[in-house]
Amino acid sequence: MQDRIWKMPDNSDAFIALPGGIGTLEEIFQIPSWAQLNIPHKPIGLLNVDGFFNKLLSFLDQTDEENFISHSIRQIFISASTTEERI
Repeated sequence: MQDRIWKMPDNSDAFIALPGGIGTLEEIFQIPSWAQLNIPHKPIGLLNVDGFFNKLLSFLDQTDEENFISHSIRQIFISASTTEERI
């Protein structure tokens, strides 16, 4: 899995995450980690089906407001409830 994760930034312009488990969360948070290491960051589109990512987005808003993450890192995460809305 690590080989695939390290190839992701070179082979994509953005990322879309579907509702999922711990593996999805690991990949979602790998991307802003790269941005903090000055590896070019790319947007992460969260397909927020039935509000699946609402609490995660609230958590990210809170960490931004309390300066645990930079505003530019928070801006990497974008969400939509349908694929049509996201594309």
